[in-house]
Amino acid sequence: MILAAGQGTRVRPLTKQTPKPMVPILGKPVLEYIIEHLARYGVKEIMVNVAFNHWKIENYFGDGHRWGVEIGYSYEGVREHGEIVPKPLGSAGGMRAIQDFSGFFDDTTIVMCGDAIIDLDIRAALFEHKAKQAVASVVTLEVPKDQVKNYGIVVADKEGRITSFQEKPSPEEAKSNLASTGIYIFEPSVLDLVPQGKEFDIGSQLFPMLVDKGLPFYAQSRYFNWIDIGRVTDYWSVCQRVLRGEVAQMDMPGTEVRPGVWVGLNTKVDWDSVKITGPVYIGSGSCIEAGVTIEGPTWIGHGSLLRKNSKVVRSVLFEYTRLSEGAEFNEVVASPNYCVDRHGNTTYQGDETTTLRWGDARA
Repeated sequence: MILAAGQGTRVRPLTKQTPKPMVPILGKPVLEYIIEHLARYGVKEIMVNVAFNHWKIENYFGDGHRWGVEIGYSYEGVREHGEIVPKPLGSAGGMRAIQDFSGFFDDTTIVMCGDAIIDLDIRAALFEHKAKQAVASVVTLEVPKDQVKNYGIVVADKEGRITSFQEKPSPEEAKSNLASTGIYIFEPSVLDLVPQGKEFDIGSQLFPMLVDKGLPFYAQSRYFNWIDIGRVTDYWSVCQRVLRGEVAQMDMPGTEVRPGVWVGLNTKVDWDSVKITGPVYIGSGSCIEAGVTIEGPTWIGHGSLLRKNSKVVRSVLFEYTRLSEGAEFNEVVASPNYCVDRHGNTTYQGDETTTLRWGDARA
C-alpha cells in the first residue's frame, strides 16, 4: 500500500500542479523509485490511494506492467455542488475503504508513504515482524537528538514494544531518538480497528489505539537510506546528494561527454566558451549559449535555455526554464513560473521586486 493522496502543502510551490509523489529526482518521479524497490523484493500487488491531481499518477504508472507489478488505484473524493472534489480519507481511512470494497488486505501488508526514497531490506523487516508475532510494526531510524523536532518520535521498551509517541518534540522533551519513517507492516486484523467511512490517520489515531489495547505492536530500528522530502529545503538537499552520487541505484541519465558532465539527446552547447564544473546534467533539447557558467551539482531539465553569460550554481532547473542574459541562479529550485531558494523562500515569475530574470523557454 502506497499512500499518495495528500496535497503536499509543505513542498509548495513544487506541488501546486504536481502530486508530491510525482516530484522528479534525476528526471524520475519519487514514486517510481519506490515501485522499483518493491519490485526488486518480489512485491507484485500494489495499491495506491490517490486524490489531488490523481490522473497524473494514474496516467504515468498505468497498470504497472512496465515495472513487472500490478498497480491498482483507490480514488478518495466527494461530489460537491455537482463537481467531484478530492477529499482524502486519512492514511488509515483510505486503507479501510479499500478493505471494505474488496477485502484486498488479506495478508501481511507493507505500507509506505509515496514521498520518500528508501533502500530498506524489506525481506529482513518482514522476517522480524513475523518473528515477533506483531500485528503491526513501525520501521524507525535513529536521528540525531537535535533533529527530533522534525519527526514523529517512537518510544519503545527494550524488546521494541511501542509504549507511546511524540509528535515533533523538542530535544529536551524527547524520550527517544527513533523517528518513524512512514513505513509500516500490518496484519489484516489491524484494519478491523479502523472505523468505516471516516477520515482516520495511522500515526495520530490508529497507533495510539494499538498501544491502548496492549496489542503486539513493535518498532524496528534499522539502518538504511531514508530520503524524505518533507519540505522544499529537503528537496534541494536531496537533489544535491543524488547528483553527487551519494545514493545507490540512482544513476545519472544521458551520456557523459566530459568528466562529471552528462547530456541528453539533441542538446546545443557552446563548448568552446562555456565553463561547466560537474556533476551537471543537461537535459535533451536544452540550449546553453556562449559564456554560460554552470557549477554542480546542478540539474538542467529538458528544453531549457541558458542565455549568454548567465550562471547557475548548485541548482535544479525544471524543464523549459529560460534564464535571461547575464542572470545568476544560486542554490535554487526553479521552473518557468517560480524560483525557490534553498531556504524555502519563493519568488514568482513577473515579480518586479526581484532582480532575477527568467521565464519559459517555449515562449
